Amino acid sequence: MCIRDRFKIDPSIHWAGSVNGDEGHEVKDLSGIPAITHLHGGHSEAASDGHPEAWYTPGLEERGPQFYDNNGLFTYHNDQEAATLWYHDHTIGITRLNVYAGLAGFYILRDTWEDNLGLPSGEYEIPLVIQDRRFYENGELYYPYKIEELESQLEKPLDTDGVTVLPEMFGDFILVNGKAWPYLEVEPRKYRLRLLNGSDSRFYDLYLPGVMFYQIGSDGGLLNVPLERNRLLIGPGERLDVIVDFSAPVLWGQTLILKNNARSPFPFGETPNPRTSGQIMAFKVTIPMDEGVVDNSIIPNPLRPDAFQVGEPVNKRQLVLFEGTDEYGRLKPMLGTAEEGRMDFTEPVTERPEYETVEEWEIYNTTADAHPIHLHLVHFQVINTQKFNTRKFVEGDPSSIQLIGQAKPPSEENAGRKDTFIVYPGEVARVKALFDKEGLYVWHCHILSHEDYDMMRPFEVIKKTTEVAGVENTTETSTSFINDLSAEPLEKLEISPNPVKDVTRIKFSFKIDSKAVLQIHDLSGKVVATPFRGAITANRDYEILFDRTGLPGSTYICKISTNDGRSYEKLVVVE
Repeated sequence: MCIRDRFKIDPSIHWAGSVNGDEGHEVKDLSGIPAITHLHGGHSEAASDGHPEAWYTPGLEERGPQFYDNNGLFTYHNDQEAATLWYHDHTIGITRLNVYAGLAGFYILRDTWEDNLGLPSGEYEIPLVIQDRRFYENGELYYPYKIEELESQLEKPLDTDGVTVLPEMFGDFILVNGKAWPYLEVEPRKYRLRLLNGSDSRFYDLYLPGVMFYQIGSDGGLLNVPLERNRLLIGPGERLDVIVDFSAPVLWGQTLILKNNARSPFPFGETPNPRTSGQIMAFKVTIPMDEGVVDNSIIPNPLRPDAFQVGEPVNKRQLVLFEGTDEYGRLKPMLGTAEEGRMDFTEPVTERPEYETVEEWEIYNTTADAHPIHLHLVHFQVINTQKFNTRKFVEGDPSSIQLIGQAKPPSEENAGRKDTFIVYPGEVARVKALFDKEGLYVWHCHILSHEDYDMMRPFEVIKKTTEVAGVENTTETSTSFINDLSAEPLEKLEISPNPVKDVTRIKFSFKIDSKAVLQIHDLSGKVVATPFRGAITANRDYEILFDRTGLPGSTYICKISTNDGRSYEKLVVVE
């Protein structure tokens, strides 16, 4: 395949051409370049979301294991607010290469509300995608792949003909809309700039000396009010919607350089070279406005009728960003949970939000770098961020999390509809989202090199729990579960006394070793208590005392969930 000649593929990682996941494994003889489109920020059905394993080759000759039988026809309902979205390839293991080759672009949604705001439009609305690239001397694109380009030597030989995945990719040429360091001639008036960071790994801290930005939107649409800013930080995958006013007489005839001051890796790496990665493009204020023409565009305030708000969460998850090395000594960033630790992409699903419920996700960054975390399907609301002690954190032990100081509300520019958010080293970011379409999706770091190896995990939005049996059918020795237990690992789940006056005993046992969490939910799905969380030994009886103090009299659901995604439920009646 031409992509394997132009951009070298590392067969030691899991990708679309893998036969298995072992070192030096056999590679499929694919008929063409595998690809799958993801509409980033789109409110898409799972079948059209672009799951990494739903790839296919031209003519549907070969298909990935998660390919949906839609003959390559994707449906985008466009049933969301006006926003700056973008599409890009999402093929497992080679997303970075396909995007580098050009499989990415804007997807702009509009609506009548935005159309009537009086924003700069038409030729005064400019989408700008910023990407960094490297080139061979003959001008062809070069994507780094050589083992000698690793920062440290391998711990054991890698049988891949000298090809390896690298932790990040930083180019020394900055492209805007596909052109290196371009310029745009502008009139002395307001322009709307839709900014997209389409780079592999590079963050940008943008500034235009002597000129202010007026940010009006972020990933998922308009902010509540415009924000006057002199700098714009944008991580890979993020979008910023800004207005720049070039009308001041002092700017007429000037050439203004949009500059970048973000370190790479962000935030503690090397400062950008002011002659290359430190500059983005130029604006030349050299086009006079036609005689009699007036700039009637405005910067409206407010921008939207109501502030963006997500409802109260019914469940909370503790997720973790890890960084380690693989068997060869190569850097391997990963995702996981505070309880289970780090997990490969191919391990079983651990995040299963129920359809039409709101969840809060706490995302802890134990690594030394910032990561732009992207959730498919949803637009989330950032609740707050807070520092925690990474040295005290023990993988697999949520009780080891030690928070530091007070939680900070999101900055104003991050208070809108987000689908990608920068999580800083040693911080936890708390976000909440409504999961309103069923199916299999993914969440991941949007540093493409990290996403490909191996900082991505699946999540599945599942049907809401089936309506439970009536209270009159519940007895203290009932075995009437939601699930059929005939072939299940759960052996016993008993609640006695039930109904509960003060304290009850919850007894359970499993046929196999597992990890489990026991929670009490109200009938809306909200978790009101977590009496047990930990490892389970097979064929051992467990008894948990549950004190109902503080719970109003009502009917509740006792739910025990295991690390393989199974769950079992039973009614609890509190008098």
